[in-house]
Amino acid sequence: MSTGIIIRRVRTEEWQRLRDIRLDALLDPVAAVAFLETYEQAVARSDEFWQDRTTRAATDPHVAQIIAEAEDGRFLGTMTGLVEHPGGDGALEGDVIEVEQVHVVGVYVRPEARGTGLALDLIQAVQDWAWSLTGPRIERVRLFVHEDNPRAEALYRKAGFERTGAVLPVPGGGPGRERELAVPRS
Repeated sequence: MSTGIIIRRVRTEEWQRLRDIRLDALLDPVAAVAFLETYEQAVARSDEFWQDRTTRAATDPHVAQIIAEAEDGRFLGTMTGLVEHPGGDGALEGDVIEVEQVHVVGVYVRPEARGTGLALDLIQAVQDWAWSLTGPRIERVRLFVHEDNPRAEALYRKAGFERTGAVLPVPGGGPGRERELAVPRS
């Protein structure tokens, strides 16, 4: 990874930069298979939506949006960890939450930063946050990857994630299936 890049939790006042990287992610043809929202849906959202979303990601003890910030202030990548509790609603239809866990969502690295190790640094930051939680004590970190996204799956496997065997349909009846990968607490 390049020097000068800071990996940290997003701040409330950064909602415009957070909105901008999300919109860029939704336009990226390589990353589009990873998101359940379209560019058209996201761009139509109000400033208040983006402000509220960023405030939650910056301050809620059960959510952490981690960003990679370049020296010039540009966000090069982002991912979010969401605490999930047993018996709670899962991310996808048929998803069963059995342990306290963190679900990684919204993974995106800009094309110019891919292959630099930045994604692995973001994953490590989300895992470090997850493992630091004491109420609840997190038992695993998990995510879903589309079966047509082998590059993303290879990255997650390099970061220590393994397939759990759970395979679920894409929400909204989209094509393909989503595979769950997880890293248990060691």
